[in-house]
Amino acid sequence: MAEGGLKDAQSKVVAAARAAAFAHAKATGVGTGDELRAQDVMIDPEGARHVRFVRTHLGMPVLGGDLVVHLSRQLAYTGVTRAADHTVEPAITEAKLTARQAEEKASAAADGEAGTAALVVDARDGARALAYQVAVDGANGPATVVVDALTGRVRSNTPDNDEFLSPKVLEALRRRGQTLAPATGTRPNAFTGAAVVAAPHYPATAHGTGRSLFVGKVALTTTQTARKSFLLKDPTRYGTETRDARGKETESFGQGTKFTSTNDSWGDGTTASRGSAAADAQYGITETLDFYRKSFGRKGIANNSKPARAMVHWGDKVGNAFWDSTCGCMLYGDGDGDEIKKPLVVLDVTGHELTHGVVDATAKLEPTRVDADGNQYGEAGSLNESLADIFGSGVEFFANNPKNPPNYLLGEKLGLAQKFLRRLDHPSLDRLEGTVDYWSPQVADAEVHAGSGVSSHAFYLLAEGSGRKTIGATTYDSPTYDGSTVKGIGRTKATAVFYRALTRYMVSSTDFHDARVATLQAAKDLYGASSVEYRTVDQAWAAVDVTAANTPAARR
Repeated sequence: MAEGGLKDAQSKVVAAARAAAFAHAKATGVGTGDELRAQDVMIDPEGARHVRFVRTHLGMPVLGGDLVVHLSRQLAYTGVTRAADHTVEPAITEAKLTARQAEEKASAAADGEAGTAALVVDARDGARALAYQVAVDGANGPATVVVDALTGRVRSNTPDNDEFLSPKVLEALRRRGQTLAPATGTRPNAFTGAAVVAAPHYPATAHGTGRSLFVGKVALTTTQTARKSFLLKDPTRYGTETRDARGKETESFGQGTKFTSTNDSWGDGTTASRGSAAADAQYGITETLDFYRKSFGRKGIANNSKPARAMVHWGDKVGNAFWDSTCGCMLYGDGDGDEIKKPLVVLDVTGHELTHGVVDATAKLEPTRVDADGNQYGEAGSLNESLADIFGSGVEFFANNPKNPPNYLLGEKLGLAQKFLRRLDHPSLDRLEGTVDYWSPQVADAEVHAGSGVSSHAFYLLAEGSGRKTIGATTYDSPTYDGSTVKGIGRTKATAVFYRALTRYMVSSTDFHDARVATLQAAKDLYGASSVEYRTVDQAWAAVDVTAANTPAARR
């Protein structure tokens, strides 16, 4: 379908979904004073249509007001997935605090400079409160603070960055006196650069070579800007680019320094060259983009054919890597020189963090609370971390690089004493973060990396099954809560189920029991309700003690 025709078709779907949301108000919770803005439109080959909406009430954004309306091929209403299971109209619509007072409270909460406060409706966790939302450039990075407009209470203080290493695990490393020193290569022989076909017009697509820190020599598609001038920017992948932050803590990609070369060669395989980390970052990002495009037809992180971006050498002695939603890019520190010895430009780190960008563009899964140290808690946040691990592992399998053999381990190249940071087959083998294997009521307030084990374990069981086995060079032995035996359906099918569940049936408040329902619906869509795949999804969740029978009373 031509681009114009596709847009027309999507417009009709959006209009039908919006009308259905109001026509089925009892089911959708949409009422007087609400407006719906389409965030994403999904048209499935088998016929279903899905529209993800964000909501405003009397012109104010509704936190926790997101919903997905589901339609048939004929655009008839078939159902809804909603974050707020209640009406969102606040009892009082006139603020007692001024915007300035809210900014002061937000500034104190996040210990930083506050931006302009804006009125919102906070419909999270069963609330419907008038509040102010304030962006703060906090001491621990950018944060979004929500302040009650009547009482002045800080309702939430959430980091805007998704860091790969949590404050909890960094503290565990310090307490154990353990350093994280990723093994990198040695300086290779000199490389003269890839041959480039002469181009009569510039810029032109070129094919260069990176000498990376972690995966050796890699092919990189770049931009030739003159006869002997190249830019580390990939024109075949929406203009995806890596830049050098040169030690600045900036969230503006435009402030990064462009990586240029005279011979289309990038890095030397060691930290002596600033281009080595850039080669890893660019390689990891392009592999992640290709994984999502070839696996699911996703065009970029936000599915909008826009570039993914990265800045390496970010900040002064920053021992982390993270997805920054403000910048819309990956940020990589060089390590703090103490616990973290090298830049965290490892392939599965990139796949993990860019998946946070995918979640941010779809379900926007949010933690329920954040403590004073920046640790995040709650099942929706745990599910976010789990999906990042699941698809980060998927990027490794997709790349299938012999210098970074694919497996169901996360952070196995980081040099940790336990040989990995997290693992999907038997999550509780991670002693640093205390990751759990199974659901329990206590998981509702678990630290998100610890709680992530529930759905990561369910995914592994769905993909590979229970028990002992060797896949590639790694041996796994995955237990089950009830001693049951699960026979996996294969990684490709399991990944398809979880991706469809994320993009069609998850919203900002989705917990593990909601995720079970979402993945069952996704399996029904893809393979049918009587299929082996559908039954195995149910078995995999039961094997981590997530069942229909033990679903808690609604917490929203």
